[in-house]
Amino acid sequence: MEKLLGTLSKGMLIVMSAPAGTGKTTMAHMLLDEFRCISKSVSCTTRSKRPGEVKDKDYHFLSREEFNQKKKAGAFLEHADVFNHQYGTLQEDVEKKLESGQHVLLVIDTQGAEQLRKFDYPALSIFIKPPSMGELRARLIKRKTEADEHIEKRLAFAEHELEMASHYDYIITNDNLHHAYEILRSILIAEEHKTERYHDRIFN
Repeated sequence: MEKLLGTLSKGMLIVMSAPAGTGKTTMAHMLLDEFRCISKSVSCTTRSKRPGEVKDKDYHFLSREEFNQKKKAGAFLEHADVFNHQYGTLQEDVEKKLESGQHVLLVIDTQGAEQLRKFDYPALSIFIKPPSMGELRARLIKRKTEADEHIEKRLAFAEHELEMASHYDYIITNDNLHHAYEILRSILIAEEHKTERYHDRIFN
């Protein structure tokens, strides 16, 4: 039986952005669980490890000095400052996976996605929207991972992020996780089977 995904000789870079609390992490895990041909890019960050996070699986946790050394050396495909913390994607790691035929899922901030667009780096970009700002607020409060003042900062930043949604290839509103995920997986399947990628397909 023909595979739905994983038929290309070189993988696709999949960029997914969304305001905090929109469900992007949950949807990313659902993709990784269903499709073995998709791997998540592990970002570098200067923020502290949160409860339940695993070093070098969820993030590469670096000091500011270590991060800045990598940035100066040009090691990052993209990088961004978010709420006084630095985040970056290691270019070498991403390109090794792509060359092996793996699709790479890059869950990044809108700043990083904008850098990729400016450099014209080939990527499929998807923006996940909350159904409303009120619902987003409720989700952030329910998470109980941040103080009230940090939640207000995230909500203010979310307004800016939503303005950037029109620059992405696709927009998905996550008002129902099951429906939103079905749309997401359908986009990836359709993109892999585009005519322009026909000659990159692996035929057994």
